Amino acid sequence: MKYFMLILTVFTFLLSQNEVCFDVLDNPYPNDPALISFTKYINVLDCIDIYAESQISDSKILHAAAIAAELLDNDEDGVVDDPQVEYYLRNFDAMMPIFNSEWSSGQDNVFDYYNGCISAALYRNEIDPSQPGHWGDDASVEEILHTINACGQLEVYPEVFGLNPNSSLMSDAMDIARGGQFLNVPNNYPEEAWYHYDDWTCDYQCMGIEYLYWCIVTDMGILNDTQTCNGIANEWEPCSPELFESTDIAMYAIINNPQYKLPQLAPDGNYCPSDLVLGDLNIDGSINIQDAEFLADLKGWAETDWIAKRWCGLPGGGLSQPMNPGEKKADDHFQVAIITGRKKARGGRNRVQSLSGSRPGG
Repeated sequence: MKYFMLILTVFTFLLSQNEVCFDVLDNPYPNDPALISFTKYINVLDCIDIYAESQISDSKILHAAAIAAELLDNDEDGVVDDPQVEYYLRNFDAMMPIFNSEWSSGQDNVFDYYNGCISAALYRNEIDPSQPGHWGDDASVEEILHTINACGQLEVYPEVFGLNPNSSLMSDAMDIARGGQFLNVPNNYPEEAWYHYDDWTCDYQCMGIEYLYWCIVTDMGILNDTQTCNGIANEWEPCSPELFESTDIAMYAIINNPQYKLPQLAPDGNYCPSDLVLGDLNIDGSINIQDAEFLADLKGWAETDWIAKRWCGLPGGGLSQPMNPGEKKADDHFQVAIITGRKKARGGRNRVQSLSGSRPGG
């Protein structure tokens, strides 16, 4: 009987493990003053670099990587959903640090010396792979969304997600949600407000980043249980997708507008796309002569800096029209690669500091 129980325990343990197709690597830049405290590293879809201190278990850094990948590639086809967001994250060196604790000395190294885009941080006790995104247990979805939003969507769609007062559709929607435009936290929010964050250290721009997070995860259904609704009521009221749709009409329309390619499905901590075809370079679902042409163009570009005319110019390159969805998505990403290559040839990547201040927000 004891052997049966042992086998059952092992089987249950194996079933409970998330499937994550990333490898935990050694820190590739151990002598960089900004990164000297980190020993572990994962690059997520060439968009976000995750660095973790030695005390962080592999399961936790893998969980963070899976969450980031699911948010970037929500349909899990192996390709980032929004190539423009991909471009900004890559070229702004977006980074998610994972520290052992809030007292880690490595924080000063990162915030003093890192020259890329940081908008949030994670700590060891905030990550729970068994409860992805669950409020109060796993902060991975929140903090990684902050990073993607601040370093990605805000740059690509400033007229939609801009954080300054009167600057965007989102800032206008947030003023309605807060019952008025408050540059600082008011003593009391109006009774009609449904977003009433009361952290005095959070300025208007910080409020905007938090608001975008609440809207995205509410629409995903992550908050839709009684315990969570009660726990967040002092800050955010419409905790179900249905309440969100009927209460915050303006922001619901933005979150669900396919033009902005925001994630719609809640991450579950599993990321291992299995439907990609080996050798299918242009991601059209089959291996054919177009893949050979694609590879030849890449080789010519790499060796001579020459770019075939049919690949130049956004959107759509010079491929014959109409392209099928797979060809269009592949072409969009190739255009991003061309822009990135040209930018590197002109002297390297632009790097920016956190958009939310000298230290990441919660």
